[in-house]
Amino acid sequence: MRLSRYFLPILKETPKEAEIVSHRLMLRAGMIRQEAAGSYAWLPLGVRVLHKICAIVREEQNRAGAIEVLMPTIQSADLWRESGRYDDYGKEMLRIRDRHDRDMLYGPTNEEMITEIFRASVRSYKDLPLNLYHIQWKFRDEVRPRFGVMRSREFLMKDAYSFDLDQAGARHSYNKMFTAYLRTFARLGLTAIPMRAESGPIGGDLSHEFLILASTGESEVFCHRDYLSFQTPPEDIDFDSAETMQAVVDKWTSLYAATSEKHDPAAFDALDPAARISARGIEVGHIFYFGTKYSAPMKAVVNGLDGKEHAVHMGSYGIGPTRLAAALIEANHDENGPIWPEAVAPFRVGLINLKVGDAACDAACARIYASLEKAGIDVLYDDRDERPGAKFAAMDLVGAPHQAIVGPKSLGEGKIEVKTRRGGERELMSLDAAIARLGGKP
Repeated sequence: MRLSRYFLPILKETPKEAEIVSHRLMLRAGMIRQEAAGSYAWLPLGVRVLHKICAIVREEQNRAGAIEVLMPTIQSADLWRESGRYDDYGKEMLRIRDRHDRDMLYGPTNEEMITEIFRASVRSYKDLPLNLYHIQWKFRDEVRPRFGVMRSREFLMKDAYSFDLDQAGARHSYNKMFTAYLRTFARLGLTAIPMRAESGPIGGDLSHEFLILASTGESEVFCHRDYLSFQTPPEDIDFDSAETMQAVVDKWTSLYAATSEKHDPAAFDALDPAARISARGIEVGHIFYFGTKYSAPMKAVVNGLDGKEHAVHMGSYGIGPTRLAAALIEANHDENGPIWPEAVAPFRVGLINLKVGDAACDAACARIYASLEKAGIDVLYDDRDERPGAKFAAMDLVGAPHQAIVGPKSLGEGKIEVKTRRGGERELMSLDAAIARLGGKP
């Protein structure tokens, strides 16, 4: 993509309303624009990051056996009355009426709707287990939306819902999602630590939230240092093996890890002082098992092997891609802008032409650009007639992991400069070596 043809509305000044790093940098880099309190338009750079996050989330959900659907944002209040949550949920639910005076709502979550879909289609235990997920926009009318997309009113959510005949099957489904979440966050370049959690308005008696350590996190967390070196479950792990899945969960819950709500100071103090981590954390995922909380009142039942009807056991599993984009910046940035992990970077390479109009510089950049694009590398080519300082600042805000800098002085020696965004290391090398280093074919 040529920057001269791209829509990248970079801000020179930091907006006053931005309180945390991710909010400041997302606004400055032209990733998002606020349209109302807690509501943001996602601009091209932000959309590219969202798409890459969603692709990884989708791949790991599919690998774990979940099946994608897509449910509407507007739901009937009648479904929520069936489960008993319509009046209980609180003011966070945006309640509306359609032109026929029917009570509707903008979905804050989808337990009721997915239960209705299930009960209309599944009758036998032979169709279980089943896990359905979608990636869809949600709305929760936060009393005080803040921190940009970290705590917004409208947000993108991946939510999955499992259905099983009994508690043992439901626990296996829960463990599969637990494992899938570990893999998802690792692929995104994050070290997420699972911690026992309160279930809140979702309900249920088994819940874990996954947190990453970040100084700007909303939660106070306490955990064992060894979690930072645990190995992520491999790509070929057997999701169908209940024993294998339980072993993963047992390992990742074997050491102390708690948010302030679940913190046991005595147990934490009993750890070796060198092993204790007391820090701030950002929640990036939350999973729940809630048994028959929804299936029983909504009569989502299947015929069992014994010929009797059984209310299915359910769980729900959430990851917020919009929140993740902000969390990734909180965990990966410097004073100049985001430093995106390779897997989610909007562009892998930023190509800077320091003297547009110079024949040699233009030709070298054209060759690099064509070679990287042919190799399938996402590259942003700054071909604008701007001063070098502005180009460097813009590319740092974009946060591409690698930069190729082409100027007449170094090119006169047959070299260009390759910069690594994380750490800032710079190296002069030949054009062919630079193209190979960046993933293209010389």
